[in-house]
Amino acid sequence: MGKAPAASRPQNQPQQKPDKNRGVRFMATEAIRAVEGEGNERRFIISFSSEEPYNRWFGPEILDHKDGAVDLERLNNIGVLLFNHDTDKVMGKVIRAWLENSRGQAEVEFDTDEDAETIFQKVKSGTLKGVSVRYAVSIWEEVMAGEKSSDGRFSGPCSIATSWTPLEVSIVSVPADATVGVGRDMGEDEATPAPSNSGRMTLRAAQRQLQINKNYL
Repeated sequence: MGKAPAASRPQNQPQQKPDKNRGVRFMATEAIRAVEGEGNERRFIISFSSEEPYNRWFGPEILDHKDGAVDLERLNNIGVLLFNHDTDKVMGKVIRAWLENSRGQAEVEFDTDEDAETIFQKVKSGTLKGVSVRYAVSIWEEVMAGEKSSDGRFSGPCSIATSWTPLEVSIVSVPADATVGVGRDMGEDEATPAPSNSGRMTLRAAQRQLQINKNYL
């Protein structure tokens, strides 16, 4: 991937620090549940996303789950289950993905090779309970403090991903935030801040773009 155009930082503006944990969040026992029935011994239902706000360095972020906001085609066509977002550690496949009660859900099946078997047994025993999703955002809605989102569902200040794509789901060993329950992970280089309704980029969005540019360098 080529570098994004460099952007100069305004004088005397403090340098923003990226979120080292990339927004990984944790769900306890209800995040992963076994699929019942003969022949389904290696299958689980996992909950990988919700509309719960997540505090990033640029402010609260919300993943919209209304109709049309989430593109599940990738997960349903070529989705894989990874361990700790490591693309060299494919644990299984995504059988199907869908939205339910404003949450992202997926049915996954573990492979039978040695590495997958190890993680499968730890999930089965309840040792591993963390679930995380890596995703890319194509459209943001920036909501200022004291204002409502365009559909009236969310209150600012917040950044709402109104069009986003889950790229993969992972079983994770060390979740960064155990207070809410659903894991998610976004590389800052995959996000593009949205302009305000006037067509001009907001200060918060501009600061986010500066960090995105910095991550490319």
